Amino acid sequence: MKFEQHQSQQQKQVQKLAMTQQLQQSIQILQYNSEELYAYIEAKSLENPLIDIQTETNYGDFPSSNSRTYTNEENNYLNQIPDNHMSLFEYLIDQIHLNYRDTYLRTLVLFLVEYIDLNGYLMIDLEEASLKTGAKAIEMLDALTLIQQLDPAGVGARDLRECLLLQVERDDTAPDLAYIVIEEEFDHLANRKWGLIAKKFDVELSEIQTIFDYIQTLTPAPGSMFESTSGLYIRPDLTLRIKENQLKVLSNKTGTPTIQFQQAYFERMEATDDKEVQEYIKEKKNEFEWLEKTIFQRGDTILKVGTEIVQRQQQFFFKEDRPLKPMTLKEIAESLKIHESTVSRAVNGKYLETEFGVFELRSFFSHGLSNETTGEETSTSSIKKQLQALVDNENKAKPLSDQKLVDLLKKQEIEISRRTVTKYREALGIPASSKRKRYDD
Repeated sequence: MKFEQHQSQQQKQVQKLAMTQQLQQSIQILQYNSEELYAYIEAKSLENPLIDIQTETNYGDFPSSNSRTYTNEENNYLNQIPDNHMSLFEYLIDQIHLNYRDTYLRTLVLFLVEYIDLNGYLMIDLEEASLKTGAKAIEMLDALTLIQQLDPAGVGARDLRECLLLQVERDDTAPDLAYIVIEEEFDHLANRKWGLIAKKFDVELSEIQTIFDYIQTLTPAPGSMFESTSGLYIRPDLTLRIKENQLKVLSNKTGTPTIQFQQAYFERMEATDDKEVQEYIKEKKNEFEWLEKTIFQRGDTILKVGTEIVQRQQQFFFKEDRPLKPMTLKEIAESLKIHESTVSRAVNGKYLETEFGVFELRSFFSHGLSNETTGEETSTSSIKKQLQALVDNENKAKPLSDQKLVDLLKKQEIEISRRTVTKYREALGIPASSKRKRYDD
């Protein structure tokens, strides 16, 4: 009797553990974006012979006037394009073999290239490089000079200043004093102590302004253009259709993987007399059913959350200035009677496709600030938009201080503190007024 009781308790513990693991996996699957979900399903299909991956290719029963049904081959055309993407390292190696003869110096060049990071900077000190190779300091410097003559301009730099100098050196259109100002007064230029620079070189402030503007056109990371672009393709989870002023949100099935049950294979394996095979195939069937249910629940949750968001933010989809109402995760959760963390997972990394762009679902959330005059709430995104507009239209010779911005926003019936303006300005990447001042003629 005790043995049977112990066995029962152990069985319950195992079942509870399995349920806990499945719950954790369900939560993880909801959190996955489209690419991560596909990778997960693909990995599961390799483990489970009953899982067959299929790809949907249409939007269901709500066609737009521009809709078209794509074949599987057309839909996956990106997968058929050969990967001709070249890394920065490969690009540099090709240039080295093409331009430099097979000498000891080229060997040192190839050694240094191994220490070029993805942004194009040299990540090893030349003294350390000399110790590792046994080469003389002047030989390592010569090798670095050869690297710095390669494309893209700026590659092989050891700091930002050198990176900019390498680019200016090759640019015939650079302002006359650009090179020497960067070389001798880089810190003063960056800290906008332009009066000192103008006095030293006996030029007008407008000339320093021209140099500063020119530097903004240079790249601080010349190798970044070679970064992989595979992650830049967004596969929206939802699609918005507008028909007769009605908003309709659809699950975007195009390119989204679904799974099918390998029934014939299951029946063959189930018919065997081998008990272990029967147990194995039963386990894999249960796994398929759980995965199918979980994928459906993921899609259903994202659709419900997306639909609720769209209904609450209708003005964004109908008005050209795209205004957003204050909205929180908690409000959506309470409306749908789900947990707030579920809403968070359903909006992070999930995208809504519209006729005027693709938007991450979480971008529609914005806390509001109560207006003391009207009692109404204005979303922080709307306040930031108006703050940006004020800065864009300011007199650049006399930029607006944070307090002046507070006063101007107050005239628009938006009452917020100077500290809040500073916080929003910094979030928008807008420098302080002292650093926005221009010295044009």
